[in-house]
Amino acid sequence: IAATSTSWLGVWMGLEINLLSFIPLMTNTKNTMSTEASLKYFLVQALASAMLLFSIILMYTLSKNPLIIENNIFQTLICSALLLKMGAAPFHFWFPATMEGLSWKNCFILMTWQKIAPLMLLAYVIEMNIFISSIIVLSVLIGSLGGLNQSSLRKLMAYSSINHLGWMISAMVIGENLWEMYFMIYTLLSLSIVLVFNIHHIYHMNQNFLTMNHDRVTKSCMFLLLLSLGGLPPFLGFFPKWLIIQTMTDMNYQFIIIVMVIMTLITLFYYLRLTFLAFLFSYTELKLNQFTSPGSALFLTVLTLTSLSTLGLPFSSV
Repeated sequence: IAATSTSWLGVWMGLEINLLSFIPLMTNTKNTMSTEASLKYFLVQALASAMLLFSIILMYTLSKNPLIIENNIFQTLICSALLLKMGAAPFHFWFPATMEGLSWKNCFILMTWQKIAPLMLLAYVIEMNIFISSIIVLSVLIGSLGGLNQSSLRKLMAYSSINHLGWMISAMVIGENLWEMYFMIYTLLSLSIVLVFNIHHIYHMNQNFLTMNHDRVTKSCMFLLLLSLGGLPPFLGFFPKWLIIQTMTDMNYQFIIIVMVIMTLITLFYYLRLTFLAFLFSYTELKLNQFTSPGSALFLTVLTLTSLSTLGLPFSSV
């Protein structure tokens, strides 16, 4: 409803229906952390919706044509409300804390599906100015530096998502198709990584090392997926970043590109840290049973998604 609406009030209504549908999915009566996370999410989304409704009413009252945003103040207000809804920096304060209280399935929905409507709406109103430039730079900065000190994988994935949001917003400035492609590739890679964590019930780094040490195939899959998510060539995750760098350089946004590339190196560092100890340090291993396959369709799905993310770049039209 939100993405296809022809009026801003219809947009607001669609976002509210989406919020009220997701809250029951988050709540788990057996886990107080998920209840706390759902309450935080509800309060922040309600604040963002109030901001959006306020800016819409203001625009309908003062503007000659309420369907077209003529004033920069209205544009900034609407963009701020949408950025708060999806957790882009500096409106990210709620996102890592909410992710920490959720299951991996809900984390995946929050990182991907819940961002589709705000991203599509942002693509309609976005224009490159000082406000959007600062949002892009802050998102890649906070997403990179915030993940350095994390031992919780859910918080680390949250900061990773903030970093990728910065890249998606910069892709929006260039053209509509590029951010959609970036989002699809990010969703594919996130799905693969979340599946691995969910299969092995991994939530913290030390669990990661202990579990993956007995399963070399999963360890290799995880390594390749994280490299691809970090945007290292020749993996699929590098392809949209390469296009963004090329196009933004042609548009003379060199400073933003330099910051984004440097911050990508930092994100690669904390992705590699996830698999570093699992590869270089060995715990006591069972020699009789060195490979323990989960023996499920999920495991085959992870292998398929890994091969797609690894081998996708050579088949992409560049």
